[in-house]
Amino acid sequence: MGTTIILILLALLTGCCIALQASANSSFRSNLGNQPLYAAYFSICGTFVTASCALALLQPPPPSWLAIQQTPWWNWIGGPLGALIVLAGATLTRELGAALFIALVIAGQLLCSLILDHFAWIGLPRHSVTPGRLVGALLVLAGVICIKYL
Repeated sequence: MGTTIILILLALLTGCCIALQASANSSFRSNLGNQPLYAAYFSICGTFVTASCALALLQPPPPSWLAIQQTPWWNWIGGPLGALIVLAGATLTRELGAALFIALVIAGQLLCSLILDHFAWIGLPRHSVTPGRLVGALLVLAGVICIKYL
């Protein structure tokens, strides 16, 4: 039970980081003369520097060349998708507001996650869509509508 609570708190903290990142990148865009591509680029440079420092500090053993070669194609899309997420945050947060942007991101994440789980795509274990999961997804969508219109 204690481990579950820690994992839940870490996931909530991650959500805070996503909201802060989108807002920071939106502000970065404004400070760079309304240039979302440069805001995304410099933000991703910060990601590269952070990951490089972590590798240098922790010195984990590198994966084998064979492991790299045998990695499924979908493992390589994380970087480009991350870049698109950063660019979206830099571009859309100021126009939509942080709450609506993040609510829409969460709704998109949830809908995509339900599909990934249901069909066990991208190496995930199967978790079928159930009526309870659908109700949960609809409640998130209702939250998006509330944030936008109420």
